[in-house]
Amino acid sequence: MARVLLRRWTAALATAATVALALTLVFPQPLPAQADGLTTADPTTAERAETPAPTTTQAHGHSFVAMAVQQVAPAVVRIDTERRVQGSGLNPLLLDPLLQDALGDLPSTHRQHGQGSGVVIAANPENNHALVLTNAHVVDGVDSVEVTLADGHSFTGAVSGSDSVTDLALVALRTGDSTIQVAQLGDSASLEVGDWAIALGNPYGLDSTVTLGIVSNLHRSIASLGFADKRLELIQTDAAINPGNSGGPLVNAAGEVIGINTLVRSGPGAGLGFAIPINLARQVAILLENQGEITHPYLGIQMVQLTRRRARNHNADPNTLLKLPERDGALVQKVVEASPAERAGLRRGDLVVGAGQQIVHEPAELLALVEASQVGQPLELHIQRGEREFQLEVTPEAMPR
Repeated sequence: MARVLLRRWTAALATAATVALALTLVFPQPLPAQADGLTTADPTTAERAETPAPTTTQAHGHSFVAMAVQQVAPAVVRIDTERRVQGSGLNPLLLDPLLQDALGDLPSTHRQHGQGSGVVIAANPENNHALVLTNAHVVDGVDSVEVTLADGHSFTGAVSGSDSVTDLALVALRTGDSTIQVAQLGDSASLEVGDWAIALGNPYGLDSTVTLGIVSNLHRSIASLGFADKRLELIQTDAAINPGNSGGPLVNAAGEVIGINTLVRSGPGAGLGFAIPINLARQVAILLENQGEITHPYLGIQMVQLTRRRARNHNADPNTLLKLPERDGALVQKVVEASPAERAGLRRGDLVVGAGQQIVHEPAELLALVEASQVGQPLELHIQRGEREFQLEVTPEAMPR
């Protein structure tokens, strides 16, 4: 019996040795331990030479978004505003007479509080001075401004310049002994559709909120979104932008500011966010800092786009009263009373097909040419009225505030 057990034990040892030899042949190097998907074994000298050392952020499993946020977040601020608004918000005609007697005279004004975001673009420690870039609609008509940094420090701000046409404004801060971080500004001209876009701000009062998306489109005309009083080409993004994000930065993967969040268009399924390109914002900020306001040339016309197809479809209607030229251009829909356009003789129904030496295919092109013109210097427009084409000189004036 003992001999049988000894033979079985010897056979088992031989089998184990065979298996161990096979494993050694298959796995000649020690298997590294695994933890959360990362190799924790110490590599050989050769492996160290071939494998680049990971950054600290990558080693801890953080994404490029976290790295970008670390770069810019300290320069993102919350802006709290207060303005005095006429009227009590209650309609006296809807109040019961007995209630009116009990309440007495209703107050004629009340305080309205608002909130937005901004980003520090300049700081001068020697003068204890800093500049915050935000949207004009965030600080329009406010009586007081309070700016809160990401670290919780608050300062009283003053609106040093505002431009409603580009929806940009500067808020000046007296910083005392505080050290304020300035955001790194990027180059919006180098953007491509599909680039990463990171939005930072304080939507709905939720401080330091970050959302991620891509650049969905470029050069999106704000006029096509229903804002006839603005002159902007916007960056479109699917990064979530909500009330309170206005004035906050849109950032690229390197943590550089590429835009200033300005508006959102909501619809079924998802919202569309839009930002002002930082190259334009930088130019406007310089002018606002030096001048406090910006003068924009103004003709006094409202336009819609006309294409050959639209004109052809319109003219095919037997009941139409006005035949349209079957070509591309900016169709004058309205001429503002007492405007430069009215004094020059422009009429409703005129088609602007050129300005200066440039061909005009759509209203956005004409607006860009008007914006580039000089107040008081005649601008020559190429007009088609019915079957007749002619030149018309219009002298731009400063846009009424």
